[in-house]
Amino acid sequence: MTERRRVERRAETRLGELSLPEVRRIVVTTALFAAVAGLFLWMVREVLVAGLLGAVAAAYMRPLYLALVARLRRPALASLATLAVILVPLALALAYSYVEVVRVASYVQANEELVSTRIARALEALGFGALAEQEGGLLAIVRRWVVTAAAYGSAFPGAVRAALARGAVAASVLVFTVVYILTDAPAIAGYLRAKVSPRYAPLVGTLERNVRGVLRGAVYGAVVTQALKAGVVLALNLAFDVPLAWLLALLSFVLGFFPIVGSWSVYVPVAAWLFAFRGAPTQALVVLLVGFFVNTLFVSMYLRPKLAAERSRVLNFYWMFVGLVTGVYTLGLPGLVLGPALIAILKAVVDAVTEPTAWPAPDVDEAEGVA
Repeated sequence: MTERRRVERRAETRLGELSLPEVRRIVVTTALFAAVAGLFLWMVREVLVAGLLGAVAAAYMRPLYLALVARLRRPALASLATLAVILVPLALALAYSYVEVVRVASYVQANEELVSTRIARALEALGFGALAEQEGGLLAIVRRWVVTAAAYGSAFPGAVRAALARGAVAASVLVFTVVYILTDAPAIAGYLRAKVSPRYAPLVGTLERNVRGVLRGAVYGAVVTQALKAGVVLALNLAFDVPLAWLLALLSFVLGFFPIVGSWSVYVPVAAWLFAFRGAPTQALVVLLVGFFVNTLFVSMYLRPKLAAERSRVLNFYWMFVGLVTGVYTLGLPGLVLGPALIAILKAVVDAVTEPTAWPAPDVDEAEGVA
């Protein structure tokens, strides 16, 4: 009889048949495990999301990694090359965004009077002239807004440096998680499967299939729809000759992953700029209508859960919609994958428990051996 078989038979022993030393050992090991697991989670609480995102990113990048391994014949080099394909364009885009934001902030700070006057005139044309009687007039109110915005812009470089310092550890965890999973995925999967009893194989198999499918679908739907919304913003900016068209499209892509903010935080200011500084109310109205009905309503509320559900082949449109919306608004950015994943886990448990063959009774010989 193998050792694994002995362990499985011992696990089926009734609680009343355990001796006092065995009960003590179970209590001590359980308490020790709970304490160590709690301390571990507390230790990695600041980088837990980074590790999760790294695991998801590695799952998506693994096909590229395998192709590079076949050519380079060196797993470590192939993993670094895979990361470079993703990180180098991202770093260039962030550097471009940083330079352009600093340039715009410097312009606003140097031309506060001109910017304030244009905005005040636009507000008066919209019927906000009553504000002119408050606290020194409409122009004074707008000037305070512009000065505040310019101050935020001046503080932007320092905020970026502080964010980089705070996120250095999380970024390191994300990168090393990607490399670890890319290079050792078969060993990790084999280790986890070896720790699961065959009795729970149906549940574990369903969990693995559901979570993998939902994560794949959620990330796929988010990336594709964010790219589509950024493309819509870019097309509107180029059509109406809006400055910084590529930067605004990039901001639309990034901001859409965060709760509350989205592409509306880009196309609404663009429409305001067209109205106030270009004197083009028709173009401003087109930007607002296209942004709201295409980006906000159609793409975010319908197309994203539809693509995610079709890609996952686990959840239907409704449950994917619920997972994405409630996950993001409850958990923030991690909810983009955690929300659908939680529903997928719940579905896996329900499917496994209600499946007639999911929990087979022990055979006669096995029952006699335990009795």
